[in-house]
Amino acid sequence: MSEEKKKKSNAFTIMKDDSTDGHGGYGVGSVSLENISPVIVDPNEDRTFVDMGAMHARSEVERRVKFLPNKEDVPNGKLYWIVWVTVERGDIGSYYHGVTGCEVRVDRSIKRAYKSMPEHVNHMDKSMKGHVIVDHMDEKSQKLLADFLREFDSQMWKNSSDELKQALPE
Repeated sequence: MSEEKKKKSNAFTIMKDDSTDGHGGYGVGSVSLENISPVIVDPNEDRTFVDMGAMHARSEVERRVKFLPNKEDVPNGKLYWIVWVTVERGDIGSYYHGVTGCEVRVDRSIKRAYKSMPEHVNHMDKSMKGHVIVDHMDEKSQKLLADFLREFDSQMWKNSSDELKQALPE
């Protein structure tokens, strides 16, 4: 697969859902998720990728496991991060507006996993509001995320806030 095709398959897009498209029915006035994408950071395999399945808790790392509410119940779980990345467009062009990371622990051997649903909902909301919450992520995962965002679109990275650039290592 060519590098260009690979990049396009990782695009930051979401379902088109214009909640004010004129029909006046269910969902009018609801929040549009059009500019937010879930990025999976896998420090175990040194990889980072967009997985739209995470919008409905069906990402590659979330499938075929039962989620438990206590991290202690998944003591051997591998660490992953679902990072909610919101892209906005300003006078200078597109930029990474909000970036918030949420921990996920998965133990495939027992088909169990941990994640905090309230954290995921709150972090998604905070990402859409332009917050940067990555300080609780381990350094390796922060670096993987930073490299991914820079490589995905260097201009969007350049246009992003100093807060984001300072929160993620070079």
